[in-house]
Amino acid sequence: MAVSIIGAGESPYTRHPQPGTTTSGTLVDAVSRALKDAGLPPNDVDGFAVSSFTLDPDHAIDLAWRMGLKLTWLMQDTNGGASAGNMLQHAVHAIEAGDASVVVLAAGDLMDHGAFANLVAKYNRATADHLTPLPMSGPNALFAMLTTRQMEKFGLTREDYGRIAVAQRQWAALNPGAVYRAPLTLEQYLDAPMVATPLGRFDCVPPVTGADAIVLVADERASGRRRARVLSTTASYNSDHQKGDGLVTGLRMCAPLAWERAGVSPQDMDVISVYDDYPAMVVAQLADMGAITDGADIPDFIRARIQSRELALNTSGGQLSAGQAGSAGGMHGLVEATRQLRGQGGDRQVQARLAAVSGYGMVLYRYGACANMTVLEAAE
Repeated sequence: MAVSIIGAGESPYTRHPQPGTTTSGTLVDAVSRALKDAGLPPNDVDGFAVSSFTLDPDHAIDLAWRMGLKLTWLMQDTNGGASAGNMLQHAVHAIEAGDASVVVLAAGDLMDHGAFANLVAKYNRATADHLTPLPMSGPNALFAMLTTRQMEKFGLTREDYGRIAVAQRQWAALNPGAVYRAPLTLEQYLDAPMVATPLGRFDCVPPVTGADAIVLVADERASGRRRARVLSTTASYNSDHQKGDGLVTGLRMCAPLAWERAGVSPQDMDVISVYDDYPAMVVAQLADMGAITDGADIPDFIRARIQSRELALNTSGGQLSAGQAGSAGGMHGLVEATRQLRGQGGDRQVQARLAAVSGYGMVLYRYGACANMTVLEAAE
């Protein structure tokens, strides 16, 4: 049974949430927008999944109850940047098994200064016990070390990472929903204050408040609709038990199966969305999914394909410019790919028939332990 995404919605991202803003309210707004986009009423929904760092003390069932949903399938995911792919994989199987017919996936957070500080201090037991007591700037210090290793291994410079950030800002300028849309030059990138050498201000995602949601149905129900058909979705967890150098993600393990199941290759992709918490992770994921071929000169690839925007990469501006809405970070790229495949990209629309979306996240101690990949195809 084929399964497709027929609706997508995003509650507007903001750096400074209005008084009275709540996580549940933000998530409900995203769900409402996705259902409106799908042309479906809430009472059609019989499957629901949510990911959020700040929904506590409520759970998925509480949020579903507040929205008036009566369900036959329910899920809650807590895996941050990998949550969207995780939920999507389970939702596809639920629809194929007949456990649900209309599934909504949502992710989001209220991420003001206090919530963000609490999250990075108590992200998990390893962080709370071993990292927070150190004079470190949260995950920035960890990924500064990873970035340094990547620079040494592949001959990358800060200018190379800057070209990624500048290109994504150019995409963001065409996205009304991006938090940062003002032009960014390479000189401004290089001159920005350092956060954790070699990471400067524009290497680090800005935390924002917001939420994203998508609507999934079996293809029979989607007949006649412009949709994003799920060709494959695969995942990898604890691929090296935190014993590697962090330069290879779990995508190296799960991407080949995703391509095989979808019957396409990385070079066939018209749009690629990768989880971009730092430019170094953009490079790592593109390499691990095969978009950067083994042995390729990575600085040349960045200049020829990303800087030129020949490669439609993170066309929303990615998290580096649109913002990272907590757990919604993993859903943001999925929503953008869906919009591109459904012809809803506005001024940033590209010719798109095939898209790949990666999820990455959950820093157990040194880097992300979760990775997943989805391949989508435009259909009517």
